[in-house]
Amino acid sequence: MTQTNIIQIVQNIVADLKDKPGALLPILHTVQNSLGYVPPESVPTIAKALNLSRAEVHGVISFYHYFRDHAPGKKTVRVCRAESCLAMGGKALESHVKTKLGIDYHETTADGNYSLEAVYCLGNCACSPAIQIDNDVYGRVTAESFNEILTEQSA
Repeated sequence: MTQTNIIQIVQNIVADLKDKPGALLPILHTVQNSLGYVPPESVPTIAKALNLSRAEVHGVISFYHYFRDHAPGKKTVRVCRAESCLAMGGKALESHVKTKLGIDYHETTADGNYSLEAVYCLGNCACSPAIQIDNDVYGRVTAESFNEILTEQSA
């Protein structure tokens, strides 16, 4: 997608939502839902339409971990960091996942295949530790089973 297309999409979103009370968050959510992220080049357009500084818009994007300022990977790996998962080996699993993918939270692998995100409950506490890859939730995940899951996902 070209920068011109991105700006046009953002301009359309801003035009639709700018008059709503508290429009910044709905605009940012809609941009991210449409593009997969909030491109840095969209900040001036959003700021101007809402009569905000670029710093104010950037501050909101960088404050909320939900928003990303770069394109996500083809797949998103979410590691549960809730108490149950941590108590059942989640910290070791988290370390393994980061090492295996070569990235930290809120980053994307160099090949663009995976993004890594932390979540604070997947509702799978009885099968801790748990991860989610896109819409699939996996329980009782070990370093070895994570490697197998990645191999299956890549096939």
